[in-house]
Amino acid sequence: MTTTIASTVRGPLIIVSGPSGTGKSTLIRRLLGMNRWPLRLSVSATTRLPRVGETNGVDYHYWDRAGFETALARGEFLEHAEVHGNYYGTLDREVEPNRVAGQGVILDIDVQGAAQVRDKIPDHVSIFVYTSSLDHYEDRLRRRGTEDEAAIQRRLEDARSELSHAGEYQYQILNDDLDAATARLVQIVDEAFSHGR
Repeated sequence: MTTTIASTVRGPLIIVSGPSGTGKSTLIRRLLGMNRWPLRLSVSATTRLPRVGETNGVDYHYWDRAGFETALARGEFLEHAEVHGNYYGTLDREVEPNRVAGQGVILDIDVQGAAQVRDKIPDHVSIFVYTSSLDHYEDRLRRRGTEDEAAIQRRLEDARSELSHAGEYQYQILNDDLDAATARLVQIVDEAFSHGR
């Protein structure tokens, strides 16, 4: 008599980073809209206030500082950072249960958070998204119309710093052409799922 042991294949963990204004969110939306893989975007927790049009539990889990610090003390975060006076973090429960069930998880996180995750989870796929010049970032940030001049200048300074970390990632995607960048991202995600099979 032969006994068959069912094995569940873990879904891939895909880290996506890059400066604000690189089009990360647009690329991820396109990817998820294809419904090509069992894939979800992890929803981060933050203590910053929602922007106009953002929804709690969809864009972020919006928490007060005390709640965030309590969860942090309990070890509920896979990664976290304090940026411009606000906490941001990825909850373990947004990632591990989904991966165990065979679903891929995308983390849209900054370079600080990505470094923490890479240290903790060796079987990740890491992708850095960038554009060919800082002028592209500035133009995209201004067109978004969500921040004042001081915030834009701060984000441009952050972009310079983040670009210095691109070499820490397994893949870099130039996003000057959205269709070409999407095609490259699809190729990487296809490979991530096929390696788990």
